[in-house]
Amino acid sequence: MPNTTLGCPRTWDGLLCWPMAGSGEWVTLSCPDFFSHFSSEPGAVKRDCTITGWSEPFPPYPVACPVPLELLTEEKSYFSTVKIIYTLGHSISIVALFVAIAILVALRRLHCPRNYIHTQLFVTFILKAGAVFLKDAALFHGENTDHCSFSTVLCKVSVATSHFATMTNFSWLLVEAVYLTCLLASKSPSTRRAFWRLVLAGWGLPLLFTGMWVCCKVAFEDVACWDLDDSSPYWWIIKGPIVLSVGVNFGLFLNIIRILLRKLEPAQGSLHTEPQYWRLSKSTLLLIPLFGIHYVIFNFLPDSAGLGIRLPLELGLGSFQGFIVAILYCFLNQEVRTEISRRWHGHNPELLPARRALTKWTVPSRSGVKVLTSVC
Repeated sequence: MPNTTLGCPRTWDGLLCWPMAGSGEWVTLSCPDFFSHFSSEPGAVKRDCTITGWSEPFPPYPVACPVPLELLTEEKSYFSTVKIIYTLGHSISIVALFVAIAILVALRRLHCPRNYIHTQLFVTFILKAGAVFLKDAALFHGENTDHCSFSTVLCKVSVATSHFATMTNFSWLLVEAVYLTCLLASKSPSTRRAFWRLVLAGWGLPLLFTGMWVCCKVAFEDVACWDLDDSSPYWWIIKGPIVLSVGVNFGLFLNIIRILLRKLEPAQGSLHTEPQYWRLSKSTLLLIPLFGIHYVIFNFLPDSAGLGIRLPLELGLGSFQGFIVAILYCFLNQEVRTEISRRWHGHNPELLPARRALTKWTVPSRSGVKVLTSVC
């Protein structure tokens, strides 16, 4: 007499993850979400747990979840193209960001708190791009991956790193806006202590919330690779602070515009102040709504909403964000261009581009003497 106490283990058949079942039990699963893009009618597949193991799917996948072969080929080619685009975008961004960091670090006259903040914003985009490459290597390293039991340490680390990188992106964009607001609202530079408080918040808060999320996943939801979070309440430990930072950034965005309009009134300043304030503000004023809108649109829509448009915009164009930041904050920065021109042509003032005399930052040198630096 066959042993009917034996069951069937959890199994990945390449399309669905079949749960554990007792001998003689029928299990019914809906077609993978992917198939909903090809048919409006939901299909279902059944399997019987027999004494010899799982039976073949009934009805077969081509019948229960029909997909035209030519469409499947087109979809595979489409996703491969999207991956090539965002890999290229992140690679270009990394190169541009490293060049930008090297310029800001190598040119001593550019050493000032505002450029220090730019540099750390650049680092967050490098971290974000690296997290994407790490996540791709961990999650998509082979076609025969068992997604039922796929739960390696590398996989979980890659997901946690991706969340941390995303949070640091938004925290440092918030630091940029906070620092610019303080700079515009006050005639005197911020103190070194205030600057280091911003640095601590920019790195510390993302680390705190990511650590809380990791602890909750380990303790209460240690399932698979932690990459399926949409229905998890712990997902808000990551999403909540980011949404809050986007909201605060928009508030600061409006406040910066208000301060600029007030500063640019004839009674409030001279003609020399107008380019100074616009120069300080234009990059941040562009990035706040650009990145904020990007996040809100693509993180509050369902995954299946507008997939054909969502993927190229979110993954493709989003991968060039680091490149855009490097251009706005470094390559198009007037102080950077002036200093590079000074180094290229030498110290002859006749060969330097003309610029107005503006308030300059000073930082203490090792000898205790104030060192003149560029405008920030």
